[in-house]
Amino acid sequence: MSAAPLHDSPAWQRLQTHRQTWEGMTLRQLFQEDPQRASHFSVEACGIYLDYSKHLLRRESLNLLLDLARSRDLESRRDAMFAGEKINHSEGRAAFHAALRAPKGTVMRTDGVDVVPEVHRVLDHMAEFTEAIHSETWRGATGKPIRQIVNIGIGGSYLGPEMAWKALRAYRHPQMQLYFVANVDGATLSDVTAHLDPAETLFIISSKTFTTLETMTNAHAARQWLVDALGEEAVARHFVAVSTNTEAVKAFGMDTEHMFGFWDWVGGRYSMDSAIGLSTMLGVGVQHFQVMLAGFHAMDLHFQNAPLEKNLPVLLGLLSIWYNNFWGAQTQAILPYAYDLARFPAYLQQLQMESNGKSVNEAGQWLSVDTGPIIWGEPGTDGQHSFYQLIHQGTRLIPCDFIGFCHPLSDSAEQHELLMANLIAQAEALAFGKTADELRSEGVAEAQIPFRTFAGNRPSSVLLMDALSPHSLGTLVALYEHSVFTQGIIWGIDSFDQWGVELGKVLAQRIVSDLQGKTRHHHDGSTATLLERYLRRRGH
Repeated sequence: MSAAPLHDSPAWQRLQTHRQTWEGMTLRQLFQEDPQRASHFSVEACGIYLDYSKHLLRRESLNLLLDLARSRDLESRRDAMFAGEKINHSEGRAAFHAALRAPKGTVMRTDGVDVVPEVHRVLDHMAEFTEAIHSETWRGATGKPIRQIVNIGIGGSYLGPEMAWKALRAYRHPQMQLYFVANVDGATLSDVTAHLDPAETLFIISSKTFTTLETMTNAHAARQWLVDALGEEAVARHFVAVSTNTEAVKAFGMDTEHMFGFWDWVGGRYSMDSAIGLSTMLGVGVQHFQVMLAGFHAMDLHFQNAPLEKNLPVLLGLLSIWYNNFWGAQTQAILPYAYDLARFPAYLQQLQMESNGKSVNEAGQWLSVDTGPIIWGEPGTDGQHSFYQLIHQGTRLIPCDFIGFCHPLSDSAEQHELLMANLIAQAEALAFGKTADELRSEGVAEAQIPFRTFAGNRPSSVLLMDALSPHSLGTLVALYEHSVFTQGIIWGIDSFDQWGVELGKVLAQRIVSDLQGKTRHHHDGSTATLLERYLRRRGH
């Protein structure tokens, strides 16, 4: 990688110069110049058809972005990740999540050790446990079968499994219900347990260290709820752990034979296909979970082997760089036209913003360019009646990813056609807008024209798949994982640490001690005033 600051590199400078040529250019002109633009700016792989023709992009733009990627050694850095090298520099670890979905017999080494056999040992353990629950050979303390699963975790220990449970609604095991508790607000756990029978409930405590404050607070509250109903001896039949802390798991009262581990080279936000996905496997079954892993692996192979100009994650990553750094776009909207992908934008929020929300490069030097666009979104068509107004006619440029499926999950083909018509129409409207002359030709009153004109030139990608399935979900998640990696390599940052999560957690520990009267730390005037007011209102 070049030692020059990124903004001074020749590839970056060429892109800045090229960006200046775009003044006054419109997507209408680009489509008029090239009637085959849709086919020239589209790629298909792993069951995903990507139409990126509605972007503010010419062939020269794309070539310059690809030159930037090569100048940042994207291909060799990608190969280093798949080779198990310690690319997470600040923590001295590999980022080896691709090994989680490698088929048996694949050799993937980090620190000289082939990790795939151990990965499959854990997957086999998960499968055995899942089959025991589903076959009712594992029962609760009273002899009742397990029907409700509560996943207690936070961040990557919860967002992925929750997203997958909702996304794979059509593939759920008919006798399983999953619930998710992350927020340390006690109302969350109370709301979930209000609907549950303790004798039929299994809690999965997902915490690698078994010390995460929010997770363990909820875990102990859940334990008390169960003990109050069934007694201490019931804990081992109603709690299992996804953790590596054997002593803490044992002290909690669980059987460590039913502890499911994972590894330091798995980041939380990259862990939904590890043992963190135990709740997902319990929810949809072993076979569907394995098919999801195959989808992940298919995209891994594509990212490794496809040329950059036809590489889906590379293209999405470079488009994000293009708008974030050369058009001043601060956000990116993720707009799935699928009810079952309701939690996908939130999942990508963590994936992107925790990975690339950094202000120093891998060498610890302050960056001179923006990183980490703000990710947000809601399913269509809900969003059309709330925030699309700003995307269409607001003053900010907001690139959009529209995600749609050709085949419905519902029984109504007519409703699905209406849904997909809206997706395609929104992408068309954003790109081409509506001019004042077009409005006049339709007889719109002159006084109304300023309010009803759409400028267009609002960029979007359309990602089209046949159906939402375990396989397509795996490919979709891996697509965005590798897109995030691509962006991080361009910016020269470590996409796999998350030190920004730590400070607030450390200060919260101090403040809770103050609130409980155990300590009296010194705080700034605002914090001290808030503490005083809170304690006074609580009657302390």
